[in-house]
Formats: sequence, structure tokens, C-alpha cells
Amino acid sequence: MSATKEALIRHVAPAYRWREDFPILKQQVYGKPLVYLDNAATSQKPASVIETERRYYEECNANVHRGVHALSQKATDAYEGARQKVARFLNARSAREIVFVRGCTEGVNLVAQSYGRTVLKPGDEVLITAMEHHSNIVPWQMVCQQTGAVLRVAPINDAGEMVFEEFERLVSERTRIVAAVHVSNALGTINPVERIVERAHAVGAKVLLDGAQAVPHVPVDVQALDCDFYAFSGHKIYGPTGIGALYGKEALLAAMPPYQGGGDMIKVVTFDKTLYNDLPYKFEAGTPHIAGAVGLGAALDYVMGIGMEAIAAHEHALLQYATEAVAGIKGLRLVGTARHKAGILSFVMDGVHPHDIGTILDHQGVAIRAGHHCAMPVMDRYGVAATARASFALYNTREDVDALVAGLHKVREVFG
Repeated sequence: MSATKEALIRHVAPAYRWREDFPILKQQVYGKPLVYLDNAATSQKPASVIETERRYYEECNANVHRGVHALSQKATDAYEGARQKVARFLNARSAREIVFVRGCTEGVNLVAQSYGRTVLKPGDEVLITAMEHHSNIVPWQMVCQQTGAVLRVAPINDAGEMVFEEFERLVSERTRIVAAVHVSNALGTINPVERIVERAHAVGAKVLLDGAQAVPHVPVDVQALDCDFYAFSGHKIYGPTGIGALYGKEALLAAMPPYQGGGDMIKVVTFDKTLYNDLPYKFEAGTPHIAGAVGLGAALDYVMGIGMEAIAAHEHALLQYATEAVAGIKGLRLVGTARHKAGILSFVMDGVHPHDIGTILDHQGVAIRAGHHCAMPVMDRYGVAATARASFALYNTREDVDALVAGLHKVREVFG
């Protein structure tokens, strides 16, 4: 056995244990075992997360912060305990730097409207990359329209890598905000975020990183990155839907006005004026998704118990295996071949629409995503309307890849 194959087996083997923690993976689809490869859209949930949410509703469901009764205090402890877990997971300096949001999208919008709308002036520039998800494009278009700022876009090459020389050229004294995806959802590219932050800070610009696709796959240390803002969604990292977190440096968050008004983001309200609450509560108007936050805390417990380095090594080995396995399929072309990638394979097949690929694979029990992946400018860059996308998680195995490949050969048989 070759050293390469031994390494693949060593890194993939733990997945057979991890997948036992995910009840949904035990089911069948069209009489075949479920092979779930749509993890970039949303991941499945381990039993510990499901049980934690169930136990929250059974044992301590109440509103947080304002109650003096025992259930409210228990709920508050659980909610704030989850915030502490997010802070540890990202290595934030303080839990005051963690704002609970509905997901990465709301986190980006919060920064765009609360920070961007405050500091941007006509002629200022916001710089993004050509591989961004719509959630990291549209909010900046909106705030540029509101302020007169200009949106600039750093290009990507044929491999799906940001052209860093062009990025450097676009950064100037007019650049106020750089917003970049850490890992591309459409291509799998891992961006050189440390270099992005360093270059932006050299001209005094602030940096927001979209971490939705990064946090399930690679270790994230916001202090080491020195980014100003970092947003992610819970449902990508084995947690509930409708919950996520925004990290922001405390001094920046303290200076920013609230994003929304309502209960719990205030200290005092009169008809003349309102005194806003302390960090991070001034950004959390209304009753939050308490159970979601508690479930997210359980999900982070789960991945930290395994270790992000172990997860990254497993998924890297699986991506290598899958990349080699699909290379022999007639008429298949990968879209996104960056040197540094997370566990995403986007591809097209000659003469077959991605939706047809997805439909045939579904009847083989294999769940993938087909479409533009909320990254229409990426599709335009490659001259395609859509791609098929297989995306991996810690519970995927080589057998899952083999089932994908067998299904793709079936697609080729059907379409000739």
C-alpha cells in the first residue's frame, strides 16, 4: 500500500465513528442509503445538538435577561454560556465581542448598515472579491447607494483564486472597508485572509470576513487573523438554523449605533431619547433565538471535542480522493481548482444540465446541490448558468464519494 493511500485511510477512518452521531444519516432515499453531500447549503445535526435543544425546551424555556424567576435565570445562563463558547471557538478577547444574529447574512448586513453607513462618504470605496456569495455583495451595494461610496471588485483567475496583485492594486487611500469570503461556497477556494487583512490595514481600512463556509472546515482565530469583523452561520457547523454570530472588535462595536430598535437593546427609554444597552446587547433587539443559541453552543462543543485540525485533515484527504475519483468521468469539468481548497467540488458535465445531474443522483440516494449557489457573478465568470456541487462534512466517507462517482457514471449512461 502506498504512503499516500495509507494517509488517506488514516484521515478518513474516524468519520465512520463520527457519522454514528448523526441520526438522519441512517435513513434511506428511494430505497438506497442516504449519501448527504449538500453540506455547504446546510449540515446535518448530531444527536447532542438535537438533545440539547429538546432539553432546553423541556427544562428551562423562558425569556432571558429580564426575569427574576428561576427558569429565566436558567435560560439566561444557558444563552450567555453559548456566547462564551462562541468566543472561545473564535478566540475572541471577550464575549462582549460576540453578537448573536440570525446567520452570516444578518451579520454582514449589521456591519454594512451600522458601521458602513456611519463611516462611508461619497467617493469612499468598499472592496470585495469576485467570488462572493450574494450575502456579501448586496448589502454593500445597498450601503454604497445610500452613502455615495463606490463598490470595487477584485478579480479571480481561471482556477478560482483571487488575483492578489490586482487586489493590492485596488486597495488605496479611498478604501474604507474590505469584505471578503474566507472560503468560497461555490468554488471551495480558501482565501489568503491574513494577507488581505494586512494589506487593508496598511491603508486604514477595516475588514469583514464572511466565515460561513470556513468555520466547519478550518480552524479560525480572529485575534491571529486580526480581522475587524467575522460572521458565520450556525447551521453550516452542525447547529440549528436561524442562529449565527458576528464577532467585532470591541472598540468598533462600542462606537457603532444599534442596528435595530426594541426590547433588550435599551437601558432607558423616554419619548425624548433612549439610552442604549451595553455590548453586545445593544445589537440584540427583541427576544433572541435562545434555543438556537444554546444549540449552537452544543454544536461548537461537538466540533471542539473532535478538534478542528482533525476535521480539516479528514476533509482534505476526502477532497483529494474525490478530486481524483471524478477525474475519470467523461465530459466532467471541475469549476474551481484552487491550490488551497476546502471540501467542495463544483462541476459541469458536457450536454447535461446540473439540475438533471442532481435529479438522477437523488434517485441513487445521493444529495448534492445544483444551481448558481447564490453566487451568480461566479457563474458569469466561468460562462455557465449553474454548476453541480458536492460538498463534504466530517461525517462523509470514501464510500460516499464512491456512491457519487457511481451516480455520475449513471448520469453519463442516461445522456450518452
